[in-house]
Amino acid sequence: MRVRFGAFILDVNVRQLTRAGVPLHLSPKAFDLLTVLVERRPAVVDKAVLRRRLWPDVTVVDAALTNLVVEIRAVLKEGTAESSLVRTVHGTGYAFAGEASDDSPGRAPETPRATPFWLVWDDRPIVLAPGAQVVGRDPACEIWVDADGVSRRHARVRVVADGDPRGVTIEDLGSTNGTYVQRRRVTGETRLENGDRIGMGDATLVFRARGAADAPTKRVKVRR
Repeated sequence: MRVRFGAFILDVNVRQLTRAGVPLHLSPKAFDLLTVLVERRPAVVDKAVLRRRLWPDVTVVDAALTNLVVEIRAVLKEGTAESSLVRTVHGTGYAFAGEASDDSPGRAPETPRATPFWLVWDDRPIVLAPGAQVVGRDPACEIWVDADGVSRRHARVRVVADGDPRGVTIEDLGSTNGTYVQRRRVTGETRLENGDRIGMGDATLVFRARGAADAPTKRVKVRR
């Protein structure tokens, strides 16, 4: 694995972290921790999982993990303002919060495949990609909505059929203020229809489907 984030390149094959081509020093355990977080991005990795990965069959205190995070942050902050690439989720674990991309030699840069669906928030169109994307106030979310009343991981939008608006759903992720579609609170995975207004705290997003008929259809709740 060779991944680029900002001016940094993490090359797991040669166990090297560089910034603008200059090698940076990380202890072996700190390098392993950074590798795990980058591999699992943007997911939060539980402390217990990290301890088992870094110290198999050995019992260590939380301070050992904390010290590695401090080391990583200190190295990533050298010569740059990037100090929040490793995010602490109190009581749970850590997550890599930066934008990263595959930097393997000979590999073309990856670009998310677009679908004919998008959300509009504050007059800004947000094209939906295939699969699931989390909407929330956390910058690590695929769809970042920085508005009052929006939880860090508020809801999940899922595109399960690229060409059919009936294949786009939304579900609440246990948010504090709830998710609403057409002023009805979402209590399960619910299909979205062209023109639906989605309420999250103080934010209102509108779901759009290219080429969809304007006439509303009966709303259907998806059964799992």
